[in-house]
Amino acid sequence: MIASSTETVIGNARIVLADRVIDKGWIAFVDGRIAEFGEGDAPRGSDDMRGDLIMPGLVELHTDHLEAHFMPRPKVFWDPIPAVVSYDGQLATSGITTVLDSVRVGCEDSSQGIDSYAGLLVDSIASAGEASLLRVDHFLHLRCEIPMPTVVEEAKALLEKPNVRLMSLMDHTPGQRQFRDEEKLRTYYRGKGGKSDAELDVMFAQRLACQQQYAAGNMRAIVALAHGRNIPLASHDDTTEDNVTEAVGDKVSVAEFPTTLEAAQGLHKAGIGILMGAPNVVRNGSHSGNIAAIDLAREGMLDILSSDYVPSSLLMGALQLSSKVPSIDLASAIRTVTKRPAEAVGLTDRGEIAVGKRADVIRVHVAHEVPVVRNVWREGHRVA
Repeated sequence: MIASSTETVIGNARIVLADRVIDKGWIAFVDGRIAEFGEGDAPRGSDDMRGDLIMPGLVELHTDHLEAHFMPRPKVFWDPIPAVVSYDGQLATSGITTVLDSVRVGCEDSSQGIDSYAGLLVDSIASAGEASLLRVDHFLHLRCEIPMPTVVEEAKALLEKPNVRLMSLMDHTPGQRQFRDEEKLRTYYRGKGGKSDAELDVMFAQRLACQQQYAAGNMRAIVALAHGRNIPLASHDDTTEDNVTEAVGDKVSVAEFPTTLEAAQGLHKAGIGILMGAPNVVRNGSHSGNIAAIDLAREGMLDILSSDYVPSSLLMGALQLSSKVPSIDLASAIRTVTKRPAEAVGLTDRGEIAVGKRADVIRVHVAHEVPVVRNVWREGHRVA
């Protein structure tokens, strides 16, 4: 075979397939799809990858990092479309080719001014995409704060958008789930916004009142909305057996960030995919003091990684999995950030290097145990 002008061929690469690694191989892209790949010397005319890793583009299910670009300092707002473009560029250069932009639905906390802008940010992502300003394939993840009075109304409005791929059931009421220890939530808000204990007392009382008044009805409504549109559901911060029972009853397919071994074991037994934060892997533990992702990985109970609040952590975390957990080889580790998240939200056209799949591919150079994304192809076109 000789590479022609209508295709892209890359060679001299370590190629990460879904089930194994080709130590020296090549890949051909034609019309945005993977046309061929093989082992050994590359065809004439191919681009030399100099032994770097070639793997599927990363698939990100949960990142709210857009907010850091839209509001780079407290109550300082950036023009939303340039903010989206900046955010998109950071994702692409981190190796992410498909992202579910996590937008807050239901005002959990307006103290920073960010929560009421979901519609604006969603429209800005769409506008940037229509203007061909984006490098990454964007979908929506609606993070539904169940106790909030407006969550159902806001979710219905956002569900009019065509690209919602995931809805998650959030409840950040003090004294439960991630913040079962209320003092940890107080510490979080003292650092985030400098609130006094008196102000936090008022906020927490309001949240508890909202949960008592709205949570049960809102939960049923949001679950019904998701199932009525065949949108996958995710639970969030499952902590107890009761949380797991609720997740099973709601037919969730992904459990985001379970906080205890007890909850993870129940979720795993029920066949619910467990998603953990890649920063948790990189930092060797949770910043909130919850269960470590590596501990779940050692027990075979880690299915998907998410970059959460650090886009570059997704690749770092996946590569570190295979070094920190001997039972996880490189191909298995990369599945947690490619094939598995793609399949969890029905994106079966990507997430692995296989003939006919989208040519969403990244080139990664590793030195001093630090991965650097050198090239990114989305549907066969270089975007980074």
